[in-house]
Amino acid sequence: MNTFTHTRNLPAAPSAIFAAIQDPARLARWWGPNGFSNRFEVFEFQPGGRWIFDMVGPDGKVYPNESVFVNIEADRQVVIQHVCQPHFTLTITLAPTTEGTLVQWEQVFDDAAVAEAVRHIVAPANEQNLDRLSTEVCPANQGKSD
Repeated sequence: MNTFTHTRNLPAAPSAIFAAIQDPARLARWWGPNGFSNRFEVFEFQPGGRWIFDMVGPDGKVYPNESVFVNIEADRQVVIQHVCQPHFTLTITLAPTTEGTLVQWEQVFDDAAVAEAVRHIVAPANEQNLDRLSTEVCPANQGKSD
């Protein structure tokens, strides 16, 4: 299996969540697992746009990243292709609900063997990403999971 799918119901409108994705200052605050920070070098939030940044771990280790925005539909979906190792496509889908938004976070690795090798990191990291997004868009919620 090379796909990791996580969902979260957030008590915020899709537009509020999309705003936290499209604004590089806000995205840098919540992107990545707990304890990580981000330094964005290039952030071209448009289809075909580049996103080049470093994630900095809690130990100070720097993880260079390069991605391309494949598809962007305001308040609905963002598709990001991670073009450096490990190669994957991340699709963030926002579906309105009566109580806010259902966020679906689907990460598909190009290579099933790579996905299996990083499963122990990716699964909890994706949940932490959603926790941090939740805190960014609805601080009173403090990242409660479903």
